[in-house]
Amino acid sequence: MSSETQLREEIAKHGKSLFDRGLTSGSTGNISVRTEDGWLMTPTGSSLGDLDPARISKLDADCRLVSGDPPTKEAFLHRAIYSERPKARAVVHLHSTHSVAVSCLCGIDQNDVLPALTPYYVMRVGKLPLIPYHPPGEETLAIEVANKARDHRAVLLANHGPVVAGTDLASAVYSTEELEETAKLYLMLQGQKTRTLTCEQVTELERRFPAGDLHPFEKLPLG
Repeated sequence: MSSETQLREEIAKHGKSLFDRGLTSGSTGNISVRTEDGWLMTPTGSSLGDLDPARISKLDADCRLVSGDPPTKEAFLHRAIYSERPKARAVVHLHSTHSVAVSCLCGIDQNDVLPALTPYYVMRVGKLPLIPYHPPGEETLAIEVANKARDHRAVLLANHGPVVAGTDLASAVYSTEELEETAKLYLMLQGQKTRTLTCEQVTELERRFPAGDLHPFEKLPLG
């Protein structure tokens, strides 16, 4: 288990990486990590590109602010995920461009937004449900997110962006990046005849790398 100081530094490091590569902008997006006695969360109104580890919000098990700046206004999204995924140790929420663009399209499958274009998407994200639009900060959104989080490690908020859980911060970030890249591929391929993975290929990936809380690459065979 990493120390709180290490976790704070990891949040700042990954936040800056996401910001510098254009996966989030301005003061959008937020990150949280579960600790033994609560959570660390990025503060409200902060830029992921310029986080001060010492000012990251620390919340206790009852979600009361213990130290640091006030937490993100979307803390309820993180709590909804954690409540249904007890093995989740981190959550990333972004307003990443291509994922948001897909969430604005008409006619997408609300039970599984993106097709299985690559094995890595199936392994890192799996089926991606769309959560209907709610105004920013509306806490009733937490109920719908929690309902989907029981069976999915990631959800896509309509006209808003992805929320992704992981067994640690790195896995949550990598899964979010895989989702964004798949959304980009999906948009690039619009209007083109596309070969997706077959149902049999997806089933085999799901058999070898079951969707759930364990990071898929921890199950890769050795040798």
